[in-house]
Amino acid sequence: MAKKTRAPVLGEPAIDPAAGNGAERTRLPNKTYLGELARLQIELVKLQEWIRHEGLRVVVVFEGRDAAGKGGVIKTITQSLNPRVCRVVALAAPTEREKTQWYFQRYVAELPAAGEMVLFDRSWYNRAGVERVMGFCTEEEYQEFLRSCPEFERMLVRSGIILIKYWFSVSDAEQERRFQARINDPTKRWKLSPMDLQSRSRWLDYSRAKDEMFAHCDIKQAPWYVVHADEKKRARLNCIAHLLGLIPYRDLTPEAINLPPRQADQGYVRPPMTDQTFVPEVY
Repeated sequence: MAKKTRAPVLGEPAIDPAAGNGAERTRLPNKTYLGELARLQIELVKLQEWIRHEGLRVVVVFEGRDAAGKGGVIKTITQSLNPRVCRVVALAAPTEREKTQWYFQRYVAELPAAGEMVLFDRSWYNRAGVERVMGFCTEEEYQEFLRSCPEFERMLVRSGIILIKYWFSVSDAEQERRFQARINDPTKRWKLSPMDLQSRSRWLDYSRAKDEMFAHCDIKQAPWYVVHADEKKRARLNCIAHLLGLIPYRDLTPEAINLPPRQADQGYVRPPMTDQTFVPEVY
């Protein structure tokens, strides 16, 4: 009989909330991080199988400042999962046609069916963040979003969707350090968009926008969970452990699998290997 399971978690919280986001903390040793991550990823696979078995519909929203680590935790979550069960949605800027639609319309099209979990790498909250700060929406559109978003999310929850929202909080100094690292790393420079650079010069505007959004959209049916993200490793482990704790699941791991014997040779002669084109072995 399947038994209840829960994710193993580190005994120490990432950062003492009473000390603030910038509290000093000894860096998490890499060995500890990898050990905890391996166990948590096994639990994620168990959760995946439970979602598929029970036909659950799960939506996880990841928001936060630029370079806060959202993409890293999403990659860590999906690393060991089946993309047919767990998929990532990261929509580009809306097209001219999409701009004329109901604001939530293009996000609704990405919602999960039974047995699926969808991770939104940014979401409908673009309107409360970058669109608000950069003037990409009107004041009327913004106010309508604040009115309709809580009702939209309550509707999703009433429909049976499990809606989980994470806000990744990063300090001014740490964001500056990560931006500089991206500038100096050719493999990461693509991550710095003009909007990212604007987010540095408009730090206070984004803070106001986030606080206003929380005031309207941190609702009982779909609360915001804030992840202290100044240390990426702790943020990933804490977020994954919290996610696993929000969805009750059971261990459906199958019994040990035995491979069947290979089909017997019945005299079939394969074409010569010289007929195939191979990738040059440069290394």
